[in-house]
Amino acid sequence: MNYEQDFSKHAPANVVPRLRMVWNSIPAQLAKENKKFIYGILREGARAKDFEIALQWLVDCGLCHKVTRVTKGALPLKAYCDWASFKLYMADVGLMCAMADVDVKTILDGNRIFTEFKGALTEQYVCQQLISDNRLTPYYWSASNSAGEVDFIVQLSGKVIPVEVKAEENLKARSLKSFLAKYGLEDSFRISMSDYREQEQMINLPLYAVSMMGQVMEQGQG
Repeated sequence: MNYEQDFSKHAPANVVPRLRMVWNSIPAQLAKENKKFIYGILREGARAKDFEIALQWLVDCGLCHKVTRVTKGALPLKAYCDWASFKLYMADVGLMCAMADVDVKTILDGNRIFTEFKGALTEQYVCQQLISDNRLTPYYWSASNSAGEVDFIVQLSGKVIPVEVKAEENLKARSLKSFLAKYGLEDSFRISMSDYREQEQMINLPLYAVSMMGQVMEQGQG
């Protein structure tokens, strides 16, 4: 891939091998049910300090988006960051497909063996839309002692807004509802293949309308 060839042109020589290891691991990291970045996937016994420069280089160059875990749904989110826990996304969903060798036919046909990675691609798309179109900094939340997780948490219109992502039309959102109740939040978004709908504290936005989140919030407060 041309990106990998460029690593050796611009990055320090001693960092390049680790850059490639981090870069090539991203599809596998996101294909896991728990998408938290695991250094052990890079190589057995790998530690954060061994790869932190390579990882930060990719982020600083705009090739990856680092989404950090927050421990609490309160303002400001940055004050509650767990810097050791994060997800790493590509800069673009097309790049993600190329990295994972996913062809167009597989995406359009909705192949059964594509189920798990479809979720990763959908999160990838929503992540880049939150950053590029909405100018937001996405975080995520996961419970420390259970399986509960909210895909993205953002600050929007002076509020903490949880965002759940669904690759299909399955609209169950137990973790999202639990998060709202836990922190007394009033608003949330669920991004899915379903049409626009309002449901108590939750607004369902179709995937193509992620960029409209800010406008929807403003209208709701108007």
